[in-house]
Amino acid sequence: MVVTIFRSRLGEKYREEYQSIAPRMLKLAQSMPGFISFKSFSASDDERVSIIEFETLEYLQAWRDHPEHQKAQKSGRERFYTEYSIQVCEPLYQRTIKL
Repeated sequence: MVVTIFRSRLGEKYREEYQSIAPRMLKLAQSMPGFISFKSFSASDDERVSIIEFETLEYLQAWRDHPEHQKAQKSGRERFYTEYSIQVCEPLYQRTIKL
């Protein structure tokens, strides 16, 4: 499994446009081979953290390189985000306990 941690802050000017594109990007990601999950959280200081899981790095790269996603990434860099960081990780340890 490969985990992407995407931390970002949205600018106000294009927030509405972002909110119209985001559901389409999620639906598209969910349709990609190897997609496992997506979760997003917001902090009180307006930082947003998204955690995206794919089965392999190759599946993640296919998502990264999808033409529609690349167009959205460009919009993110140019308009939506005031800052962002991306970390791609492979878990060193995993344990799930449900009580």
